[in-house]
Amino acid sequence: MTAPAPAQTEAQPGAPLRVLICDEMNPGDLDHAGFQIDYEGNLERAETLRRLPGYDALITRSRTKVDRELIDAAGPRLKVIGRGGVGVDNIDLDYASLRGLLVLNAPESNNVSAAELAIMHLMAAARGLTRSDRLTREGTWDRKFLGLELKDRVLGIVGLGRIGSMVADRAQGLRMSVVAYDPYVPDSKFERLGVARATTLDELLGRVDFLTVHTPLTEETTGMIGARELALLKRDAIVVNAARGGIIEEAALVAALQSGHLFGAGVDVFVEEPPTPQHLFLQAPNLGITAHLGANTREAQERVGAEIVSRVLDALHGDVSKGAVNAPALDAKTLEAIGGHLQLGEKLGRILAQLLPGAHDVEVTFRGEFPADPAPIVTSVLVGYLSGSTDERPNMINARALARERGVNLAIREEQDSPDYQTEVIVKVTGHAGERERTRTVGGTVFGKSPRLTRLRDFRVELEPEGYILIASNEDKPGAVAKLSTLLGTWGVNIAGMALGRAQKGGQALFTLTLDDNLTPDQLQAIRALDVIESAYLVKA
Repeated sequence: MTAPAPAQTEAQPGAPLRVLICDEMNPGDLDHAGFQIDYEGNLERAETLRRLPGYDALITRSRTKVDRELIDAAGPRLKVIGRGGVGVDNIDLDYASLRGLLVLNAPESNNVSAAELAIMHLMAAARGLTRSDRLTREGTWDRKFLGLELKDRVLGIVGLGRIGSMVADRAQGLRMSVVAYDPYVPDSKFERLGVARATTLDELLGRVDFLTVHTPLTEETTGMIGARELALLKRDAIVVNAARGGIIEEAALVAALQSGHLFGAGVDVFVEEPPTPQHLFLQAPNLGITAHLGANTREAQERVGAEIVSRVLDALHGDVSKGAVNAPALDAKTLEAIGGHLQLGEKLGRILAQLLPGAHDVEVTFRGEFPADPAPIVTSVLVGYLSGSTDERPNMINARALARERGVNLAIREEQDSPDYQTEVIVKVTGHAGERERTRTVGGTVFGKSPRLTRLRDFRVELEPEGYILIASNEDKPGAVAKLSTLLGTWGVNIAGMALGRAQKGGQALFTLTLDDNLTPDQLQAIRALDVIESAYLVKA
């Protein structure tokens, strides 16, 4: 441990950059040229507040609460906050960004441990480990239980990110066949990993013997495996959730175990942690439970300390390409000039991610004279497009690196003339939908500081991108909007706004409705079944 040094609220010329580690971890080698790293494993909060003004960076685990009080106490010298591990719930990200502080984490350090735990749960469930352990301890020597072999079984993986890819590799080493569902990952990655691709979640569920999930917990993935989805699995399937509590509906999983539809299951995560003694998982049959131990190995803990120190030191030298969790606020001048366009870019990217996920090409075209360098707008498009599809949260710092990692080719075009608006941003993505390669295009502008959609495919529209947007196409004939409005009215769904567009009179037309409420899959299917509708999609702006 380095002895406390007098606080210097300003770095002295030629003096080493100073890093304070205030939580317990294994930080590895602390001897780095140009840096003074002070390791204080369990520094009391009062002492952290007192000493922090003398440091350029702070590294924590989950113990220290990095709130407004602590950030304000740091003063202007602090530039970087490092969080060993994945979660950053103990850090006020919004306030750190407002203060221009870069927040880093080291999520990859835990990947091997998390992948191995998922495989452990698969094997334990297949051989009835939890059941046999309990009966043996109770005095019952039961050798009649018949388990399942993993060899030649089909493993289904939802989410083929870093951890999902490692699980696939290890499952193949056990002579399992692997099929995965991840609409955000290009075909090239499936081919490289030797993993079969399922084009829909339902297709995956109908093909596999075992199922494991490895996605972030988002609005899209919360409850994505419920009673209907579990029923699509083969009888005697095994289900594992070592990712995030809530991806698999807890009550539905227990019901499938109690009915005998599932052979067994394993969970490392709960919606509410720690669980209460009355939690339904604790009484469920053939369910193996661990206490969110995915990252808890000696090796992972050694890696996480050394990795976060390395990333913080790199960031202090200007390399912020790895581990960035937030995006420090842009300067006031840039925000004043293109702040509305940054919001627009993120919304365009988010809409396209829902229309065509997993694109391999993204092209951004700028039309007109922009009041500042439009490069940050490109990054904001990628932030929106990648949101909810990666293990890391995309932001203005890491979005381009995450896009490269996913094999996305980025092209930027500039056109001086903008025939319809003073400025316009048009984004086109290209990728595969099933067997066919498809493109989707959206465009927008900014009125004052408010984003507006101006283009969907080849159709001109003008719509405020807020809430849920229903995009429908039809033959340009009277009655389509009336029939659709009537149907929405029967469901009590209110229309907040509407925009119409068509290529030519009597040809194909497109209309968009902004809705106050979401639609269920059955409701969307009923819209598509209308005789006046050719296609219909719902996106959230």
